[in-house]
Amino acid sequence: MLKKVEIEAKNLNEAQKKAVQILRVPLEKITFEVIKEKKGILGIGSSATYLASLNLNLGLEGKEYLERIFSGLDIEAKMEMRSKNEGMEIYYTIKSDENALLIGRDGKTLKAIQYLLRNYLSMFSEEFVVVNLDIGNYNENRKKQLEIIATKTAKEVAKTKIEVKLDPMNSYERRIIHAKLAEWRDVTTTSVGEGEHRAIIIKPVK
Repeated sequence: MLKKVEIEAKNLNEAQKKAVQILRVPLEKITFEVIKEKKGILGIGSSATYLASLNLNLGLEGKEYLERIFSGLDIEAKMEMRSKNEGMEIYYTIKSDENALLIGRDGKTLKAIQYLLRNYLSMFSEEFVVVNLDIGNYNENRKKQLEIIATKTAKEVAKTKIEVKLDPMNSYERRIIHAKLAEWRDVTTTSVGEGEHRAIIIKPVK
């Protein structure tokens, strides 16, 4: 659900100025509805309470935000966007001649851009927004790689009955491992550690 705010003002013009400051978007992206009126004496002291609601498309806002980033870096990029769950889950796929630069070592630049994008879009929403950014199919290839690691390690653990601790991963990568092995009967997975050091342990089922 997009953000809404109640504003008490003497008139619509005053309400509009306040709404632009609070919601931090251009006036054309806000709609107003009078929900309460307060009458003054001989017109003095009268005011109204307006419901100011954002009227925008989160996916397109994110697309424009990414375009500004790429423009600032002087990078031309092709972008595809799709959304689901009533626009609260948004996926961006980027392709450019500078994929390596945008991805960075171990995907760190990609993750940083995605973090900025998610924080930007969260300003407009009262709910958690799921944002996934993939550049040059990095995430898809990384997912396949992690699934192979999960399967090979799980087979080893099931055979030797010795648990194995994988390298530290972010929450997205850990979810891939957990999901891949969720239905295995011979092994189970658990996460240990904090922050950047959080890692998955694959254990045999006793």
